[in-house]
This record gives sequence, structure tokens and C-alpha cells, in this order.
Amino acid sequence: MTSDYQAAADWWATSISDIQPGVIRLRGYAIEDLIGGASFSQVIWLMVRGELPSAAEAELLELTLVAAVDHGPQAPSIAAARMAASCGLALNNAMATGVNLLGDVHGGAGQQCLEVLRELRTAVRAGESPEAAARALVTAYKDRKAFVPGFGHRFHPRDPRRDPLISALTAAVDQGVVEGDYLPLALALEGVLAEGPKPIPMNVDGATAAIYAELGFPPELARGLFVLSRSVGLLAHAYEQQQEPTRIKGPLPKSITPTYRGVPPRPVSS
Repeated sequence: MTSDYQAAADWWATSISDIQPGVIRLRGYAIEDLIGGASFSQVIWLMVRGELPSAAEAELLELTLVAAVDHGPQAPSIAAARMAASCGLALNNAMATGVNLLGDVHGGAGQQCLEVLRELRTAVRAGESPEAAARALVTAYKDRKAFVPGFGHRFHPRDPRRDPLISALTAAVDQGVVEGDYLPLALALEGVLAEGPKPIPMNVDGATAAIYAELGFPPELARGLFVLSRSVGLLAHAYEQQQEPTRIKGPLPKSITPTYRGVPPRPVSS
């Protein structure tokens, strides 16, 4: 190859996919072998981590993906996707509208909680107990009037997704699927947050963050995997909205107008 040709070939060099005429390999595996030979969750792991997971690891990952699929139009991302669909946008545009609402506040708590768990693990490795480290972290968050990510829910008194996820992770620790370094930290945080007058239980973001941490995923992928999961809900809601006759569906029914709090009616001075 000429140097110019090689430079062009290296422009999008990747270790993920090898695409040639008649050939598709993902991380070295032929697509025809992956089709039927690996589950979708295993292929997701393969794509972002480079190797196929064990069946038990893939099962844990799949649980997190199922848990975060949808939360109805109460979730701003779902509502936005439905509004976009009612405005005549194609499914991909409606889904992208919803995905673009998934940021630090709505959609980012899993990543943030995983970062918190890593911070706690550093403290424990330095000699603190999980409870002491959790208490210090909660105190610091309360001092700056901040929410501890992964705990509490604006809609559910107790997130129904928490228990099956934590039960599955506990079983995985007992079976040696994962080391169990992070589960005690998440539970210690929950214990400290339960001591006040209003207990703040773990939510889906905290439970999935504990699983992702045990599986070795970096924090950034916790958010990416949440977006991947929630995209299924965005697709379903956008498609359902396309089947309805209502056009240009805004955030409120037409019979309800937002409260006006500005100056009262006044004339334009001549």
C-alpha cells in the first residue's frame, strides 16, 4: 500500500469491527457465528468491553437493561419523544428527541452513583468501614444540600425495581460471579439514608450502578447502557403516538393553559 492509501485506511482505524466484502467480524467473531451463538446482552458486552461475558455476567447485564426500559410519559424523555411523534417526526427523530433529554439530571444518576461507589471503595481500601465511609459521604452531600445519586424517587415511595436487582446481585456475589466489593457499599449508603425521619431507599439507578460496578463497567458506560435500555421505551411510545390521531400534542391538554404570572394587561403607550 502507498503511504497515502494507508493513511486513508487508518483514518477510522478501529478494534471493534472488521468489515470487508462478504465479511463482518465484531471483535474477531464472525457475525454469522454470533447470530444464534450469543444473546443481545452478550453482544452489547462484547462491543463495549472487547470480550464475550460469561452467561451469568450477561444475565446480570440483561436485568439492568430490562429494568430501565420505560417509565411512562411521567419521564420527560418519553413525553418528549411522544410530542415529537405527534408533530409528524419519524421514529428515529422522535427517539433522538427523547435521548437528547437524558443528561445529568434525568438519565445520569446511574453514572453518578457508580462514581460515588468508586469513591467509597477508595475510602474503604484506605481503612474506613463501609458504614463510616457512607456516613461521611451522606453528611457531605447534606451539607451542600445535594441529592445522593441513586437513592430516592420522585414518583415511587420505594422503587419496585430495586429489590429484584439487589436480590440478583446478592445471589451473584454468593455464587462467585462477581467479587462483592460494591454491593456492601451500596447497602451501607442505603442504611445511612434510612436513619432519618424519612428513609430514602435505593432506586433503579443505585441498584444498576451497583451491578455495573461489580461487573467492572466504567461510570460513562453506566449512562450509555441506561440510554440504550430507555431507547426501547422511546421507540414503543413514539410508535404508539404515531397511531393516534392527535397532532401537535403539547405538554398540556388544550383545555388547560399554563398559569400566567407576568404583569397584568396594559396598553401600548403612544
